This record gives sequence, structure tokens and C-alpha cells, in this order.
Amino acid sequence: MFGAWWKLGMDATMLAMESQQVIGMRLAMLSAGGSAAQAEAQRMVTEKITAASEAALLIAAGGSTARVVADYRRKVRANARRLSKR
Repeated sequence: MFGAWWKLGMDATMLAMESQQVIGMRLAMLSAGGSAAQAEAQRMVTEKITAASEAALLIAAGGSTARVVADYRRKVRANARRLSKR
């Protein structure tokens, strides 16, 4: 049981750190302006609404907190990879 709580804590910590990385890259892009910044802003809002809806549905269907964190981490890592290529 302790192992599951430890893993959740570590995943939540990693999510926080990875999210900060993505926020930094997005802020840099948004501060530059232009059409790429506009597209990123729209994408960011759409992604956040979709991710929150998916998390709510997962919890309503009996999913675990660990699964919600894992799903968010997967999405954040994908954004980090995509943004770091620019």
C-alpha cells in the first residue's frame, strides 16, 4: 500500500516539474508573438478543456487518481517534446 502512495507522490512531483518546463517554453513562444504564438494559445486552451473533461469522466467512471496523474503526465511530456523541437 505504501508503494502505491509513494508512486503517486513521485508522479505528481514529476508532473509539477514537467508542467513548469512546458509553461516556460510556452511563455517564451507567446512572448515572441506572431501566428505561431496565436496557434499555441488556442491549442493550449483547447488542450486544457479537453484534459479536464477527460479527467472528470475518468473519475466519474471510477478511475483512480493515479490514472488521472498518469494521463496528465503523458500529455505534458508530449507537449514538452513538441515545444522543444522549435
